[in-house]
Parts: sequence; structure tokens; C-alpha cells
Amino acid sequence: MIVVDANVAMKWVLPEPDSDLAVRVREAGALIAPSLVIVEIGNALWKSVLRGEIDKLDAYAALPIATAHFERIVSLDQLAVRALELAVDPRHPIYDCLYLALAERERAPLVSADTKLLSAAKPMAIGAKPLK
Repeated sequence: MIVVDANVAMKWVLPEPDSDLAVRVREAGALIAPSLVIVEIGNALWKSVLRGEIDKLDAYAALPIATAHFERIVSLDQLAVRALELAVDPRHPIYDCLYLALAERERAPLVSADTKLLSAAKPMAIGAKPLK
């Protein structure tokens, strides 16, 4: 089981640096994420459309493709309290801490391309690994 954030999942559907590494993670085991991942992927696709990087029809198609790779998407209500607890002390945004709460709960590594999120995970003793 591997927790994957939206930064990694976006690399499955858009050509970005380290997309090849993201594909390897996708093929490495069962993937899980908090349901926030759907919104974050959608928002990133929306921004890509606004910047003219992709066509809107491609964005519409990419969202279900990206989310289909998850074996399980966990409801936020199951993670919210713990995510808030994790967010308060290091003063890190709760939306990132939802991924940390899931990794902690499932005793699964978190793979992310977000260096701030990875830095927040270190003092919490939550297994987080950079995409690289």
C-alpha cells in the first residue's frame, strides 16, 4: 500500500518532470489517497487549461484516468481530526496533513513531489519518500 498525493498523480496524465518516476510508483503497488486528491487533480488540470497547456476536453478525460489508478480513496471525515492534530504544531496546512494522516493510519509510505510536505512529515515519524 502506498499513499500518493496529487503532485505525483498529475504526472500520470500530464507530461511533467519526473513523470517516468511517477509511473513507476503507480506500478509499484496498491495506491490510496484521501478524497481531496480528486479536487487537487481537478484544480491542477483547470490551471493547465487556463495556461493553455492542455485542451479542456483533454482535462475532462484526464481526471477520471488519474483517479482510476487508486485502489482506494478515503473519505476526508475519516482523516480530518488527525490531520488537524498533525497540522497545528508544525503549522502546516491541513489539506497536506490529510495525506500524512492517511499514511500514518495505514502504516504506508507517502510518496510526494512536494518538498514542503515531505519536510513536514520528517519530525512526525511518518514514512514519506520523495518521488526522486
